[in-house]
Amino acid sequence: MTMKTVFEKTAGLTDTQTHYCPGCTHGIIHRMVGEVLEEMGILEDTVGVASVGCSVLSFEYFNCDMTQAAHGRAPAVATGIKRVLPDRFVFTYQGDGDLASIGIAEAVHAAARGENITVIFVNNAIYGMTGGQMAPTTLIGQKTTTTPFGRNASVQGLPIRVSEMLSTLDGTAFIERVSTHDVPNIIKTKKAIRKAFETQKQGLGFSMVEVLSSCPTNWGLDPNESLDWIKDNMVPAYPLGVYRDSQKGDVR
Repeated sequence: MTMKTVFEKTAGLTDTQTHYCPGCTHGIIHRMVGEVLEEMGILEDTVGVASVGCSVLSFEYFNCDMTQAAHGRAPAVATGIKRVLPDRFVFTYQGDGDLASIGIAEAVHAAARGENITVIFVNNAIYGMTGGQMAPTTLIGQKTTTTPFGRNASVQGLPIRVSEMLSTLDGTAFIERVSTHDVPNIIKTKKAIRKAFETQKQGLGFSMVEVLSSCPTNWGLDPNESLDWIKDNMVPAYPLGVYRDSQKGDVR
């Protein structure tokens, strides 16, 4: 009897074991990106740019050409690669500390210029790799190592909603915020990532997918509690949906 394969590892990822903490949803997001690159048949034509943060070793995990950028500079590096190699699919993979803090200028100006690159932006509302400090996306009242009594708007300011901000720029072609807290939303995440790469394929300009992700270690929760925390706390603060789609003339 011949056994039918119903599930297998995507060719978009290498066989390297990831270093992520148990319950972290970076691995799920990696798989979605890898599956999209494989299904679109563009693995051999793709260059990824790894950021600094929890995803700093992503160049070991994605099975395509990869390079490493300095902290926050991934969109600038991706810009250079895309301009020199315009026939390549170029993407960055960045956390909120890397993109929304250290590299916010690079992200804003890449979007403003309409660079034809794709950004995968992982938002877990905290600095993960360096010990759980407050990030620009940390929620009001959220406790971190640098906000032990909770983020106070009058002291630390308000969270930055990156998708909403970048969607106002004329150079952006597609921006969607998705989540990883359950299977239906993971399926939507993959569709959004596919849409972003299709946008780049059509040469329409800057595309970004913001993915709400968990950080059980620094949130002090177990993996299941972390998924609930995304749903109950992050989704209300960072509403899901399409914020820009130039093909539909849609700005949320």
